[in-house]
Amino acid sequence: MADSGATFAPWGFNFVGEFGRIVEEYWEEDWPGVEEDFHRMAALGANVVRLHLQIGTYMETAEEVDPQALALLRRTLDLAQRCGLYLDLTGLGCYHLDAVPDWLDDLSEAERWETQARFWEAVAETCAGHPAVFCYDLMNEPVLGRAKDGEHPWLLGELEGFYFVQRISSDPMQRDRQTIVEAWVKKMVRAIRKHDRDGLITVGVIPWAHVWPTAKPLFYSPDVARHLDFVSVHFYPKAGEVEKALAALSVYDIGKPLVVEETFPLSCSLEEFDEFVEGGNVRVDGWISHYFGNSIEEHAAGAKPSGEVTAKFLKYWKDKKAAIQTEQQ
Repeated sequence: MADSGATFAPWGFNFVGEFGRIVEEYWEEDWPGVEEDFHRMAALGANVVRLHLQIGTYMETAEEVDPQALALLRRTLDLAQRCGLYLDLTGLGCYHLDAVPDWLDDLSEAERWETQARFWEAVAETCAGHPAVFCYDLMNEPVLGRAKDGEHPWLLGELEGFYFVQRISSDPMQRDRQTIVEAWVKKMVRAIRKHDRDGLITVGVIPWAHVWPTAKPLFYSPDVARHLDFVSVHFYPKAGEVEKALAALSVYDIGKPLVVEETFPLSCSLEEFDEFVEGGNVRVDGWISHYFGNSIEEHAAGAKPSGEVTAKFLKYWKDKKAAIQTEQQ
């Protein structure tokens, strides 16, 4: 909000698509449905929508981009602007295996990074200067490490047919972890900055301090975080462990704006979830939960996931925005 000097507090939803699908798989055939979802998210109080972009949607080959897909992305930015929404553009997704190009997994690490950088160049060139851009999130939950026997060489974290976690390196080749991470982040940031000098850049990470209390941030270590504009972490507090989640959250309070980019009462009650939000609000600058392509009324009538549970959450989330903003003021 440079013109007014007002503080911007991100609040909104992850929108992968209608439950069980990815929006890029149907936006050409059902654009009115996409418009309806954006209007609904705005009506639920969102100012940010986290949109997940699959690499196979935009890259026809390791070097060539699909101009039609980029045109649809630009159309989506225009829709967001009309709805008063900003987009968190999370890239390089390989969520559906059948949407991952065969050629991608045949690339070496260096070649894969080149293709990922080309993706970000194309996306940034398309989006640069558009007023609906909130940020570029380099990848959802990147990790390092060799694949185990039987695992996909690059993808893991399967959940109901979606692969939400992706390796950026599967072979250290005598490099330490921080060297790998910093090199990859620098390369992706450089690709974006070729075309967009102003858009914020982040990377949404699994907060390993939530799993191992002694874990230190890797993507938000000093040498890596200096390339990023704000911190993005994903938190799903567990029943009876709200204090543990808050302690882990504090690890990522490194002096940069902090956004909880994914959260939902997946494994705790709504009351405990509210304790987490209230407790985290002293250090968190923005909150992004989930919208699954259905209204409160449709969830109350049984729409997946979780029917009435999700209906109650969406009502809570809509009401919570006003309370949080009052506290922040």
